[in-house]
Amino acid sequence: MSALRDALRDLPDAVFADLLESDDGYVLVVDVPGASAETTEVLAEDGRLVVEARREKAVPDGFRYVSEDRPLFLDADLPLPPDADETGADAELDRGVLEVTIPKRADDAAQTIPVEGTADETDA
Repeated sequence: MSALRDALRDLPDAVFADLLESDDGYVLVVDVPGASAETTEVLAEDGRLVVEARREKAVPDGFRYVSEDRPLFLDADLPLPPDADETGADAELDRGVLEVTIPKRADDAAQTIPVEGTADETDA
């Protein structure tokens, strides 16, 4: 999971993101003010999570930009933790806050493999 934490630290300073973990999964929370579900795409594949969000800004009639410091586009390519189950990922966008929930893969219970031998091996 440290690769994902490092990637989140490398996001631009204007991007606010939180990572939460439970026994069952992960939740990535990213602020994308001005973005909508129609302008946001989340893709989980091959151990990566790609988040693209675009903010729609309208300029009022008679105004022009003197300074434009709010980013319009987020393009983040993040590594998923090795135990993340990307097939069960889910995303929701509410009031400019994107929550991506990624379950952990179920641990396969360890299986004891019986070792067979012959009686002659114990006499050696």
